[in-house]
Amino acid sequence: MEERDPIDAELLAAYRTGDREALGTLVARYERPLYGFILRMAGNSDADDLYQETWIRAIRALGSFDDRKPLSWLFRIARNLMVDRSRRAHRWVPLDNDSGEDRWPSSTPSPAESTAGLDLSERIRMAVDLLPAEQREVFLMRTEGDLPFKEIAKLQQVSINTALARMQYALEKLRGTLKTVLTEGETQ
Repeated sequence: MEERDPIDAELLAAYRTGDREALGTLVARYERPLYGFILRMAGNSDADDLYQETWIRAIRALGSFDDRKPLSWLFRIARNLMVDRSRRAHRWVPLDNDSGEDRWPSSTPSPAESTAGLDLSERIRMAVDLLPAEQREVFLMRTEGDLPFKEIAKLQQVSINTALARMQYALEKLRGTLKTVLTEGETQ
């Protein structure tokens, strides 16, 4: 049985008994990793709506939530919302090359956009955006949400080895992209 975070358990119990401030504390506690994940996966135009809808769905389901790993649960809700939204928008990019079932909206910038007069943090952000969707998702779940690979694998419905491999491929691609971008930046 997995351990529950005592702070989360207390906050969830307090909210269930009517303490609205407890929910505010939970939202604040998970705002940065959850919003960061949504922003990086869906882009600026959809992030606010998706973030709000994630919390609305989470609040509706709090009665049946078992209090374990709230951030993983919130990431799952957000991921499902993003997949549903991209299906409705007909902007398809394969999320899982093996099955071809899940799809993701494309947010890849052009190479010219990724190098034109950008500072290092912006170049890193652009390099992450260039990653294939399934690698970007693993990278962001790990770096933004600090989720363990076992949980990432469960969310993506793949083996832990596949999740680890996706992270490794993402890091290799980021190193290569950033090395190229930084080298080009020095010669300009």
